[in-house]
Amino acid sequence: MPDMTPAPRRRPLWRLFIMPALLLVAAAAWSAFWFYAASEVGVRADAWAAREAKSGRVYECGKRSVAGYPFRLEVRCDDARVSLISQTAGAQAPFTARLGEIMVIAQIYQPKLLIAEFKAPATLADRGQPPSMKVNWTLGRSSVIGLPNDLQRASIVFDNPSIDRINGPVETPLARASHVELHGRLAEGSAKDHPVIEAVLQISGGNIQEVHPVLAQPFDADIQTRLTGLKDLAPKPWPERFRELQAAGGHVEIVRSRIQQGDLISVAAGTLSLNAQGRIDGELQMTVAGIEKVIPLLGIEKILEEGVPQATLDRVAPGVKSQDLNNLFGALDRAVPGLGKVVKQNANAGVTAGINALGKAAELEGKKARAFPLRFVDGTVFFGPLKVGQVPPLF
Repeated sequence: MPDMTPAPRRRPLWRLFIMPALLLVAAAAWSAFWFYAASEVGVRADAWAAREAKSGRVYECGKRSVAGYPFRLEVRCDDARVSLISQTAGAQAPFTARLGEIMVIAQIYQPKLLIAEFKAPATLADRGQPPSMKVNWTLGRSSVIGLPNDLQRASIVFDNPSIDRINGPVETPLARASHVELHGRLAEGSAKDHPVIEAVLQISGGNIQEVHPVLAQPFDADIQTRLTGLKDLAPKPWPERFRELQAAGGHVEIVRSRIQQGDLISVAAGTLSLNAQGRIDGELQMTVAGIEKVIPLLGIEKILEEGVPQATLDRVAPGVKSQDLNNLFGALDRAVPGLGKVVKQNANAGVTAGINALGKAAELEGKKARAFPLRFVDGTVFFGPLKVGQVPPLF
């Protein structure tokens, strides 16, 4: 009997090319999308820079490039410059910061998360003048979620930051730290038209020169704050924003502040606000362990040894006349030689006793401590009964 089995049907060859063709089309579409997104980076960046410029913050980029194909966008800005105009009370002249490179990274599938890296060093200068300050770090990075229309969270981190004053070839240290972090976010349930900002500042191994002897010694800080009174997050000059805060009755709540400097530990909480003159008013309730470590740094003994100039004395004991003190010390020395010097040398102990008398006994982290207020009155800072600083107006 002849073989009647039918010959196998041949499948069309074009079916073999369906998947490769689809992959090719998808790759082409993805590439078109990536290059479109890359072209939009410049448009969006220019629009953002234009909005910021209206608020007195001018951002410039010597050379801008986009890379990262196929799954992310890497925007690199070489020779970056930021000019700040009218960002502080009474300052109209531009102040320019300049650094070598900023790189911003965004994943295509997560466009609302931006990560930026900063290349050190940066220089700060007045317009038309050589750099007056130099800022350095080993790692500088920031992240933002929700930019630009729905800001939710932002962070910036620096490892080993330093600030030096530049005077020709001489660089003088102004500030140092081993690590600094600043985190901010919209408070849960906060309305967009009246946002409430929660922020945390952490400093490890920090010191600041030329401000106050207390800050010149290494310290660690962990400060949590809550800011109310904002109308929006639109770009605007800082003095204008501070006026807006003051008019709305806004304030900064120091939820918790902990500062440690050797054996000294200080915690504080309270509220600060701005008065109509742009100066800080408010009060923080402080608890300090090791307060005797701070008193010598206030310089009471040195002030007395130098003859107590009235301007200097006003900083630490307003209302006391220097001539009265000088006459008193002179009379003591005439009555009993050397007695005036002894009184001067024991001035810090007297101030410590005075603060202890005003404060209350407390315990902090298992150590004996004193509790008392740190007051801000029209920008003047009072540590117990002592005037220890002056904060300039913010608008």
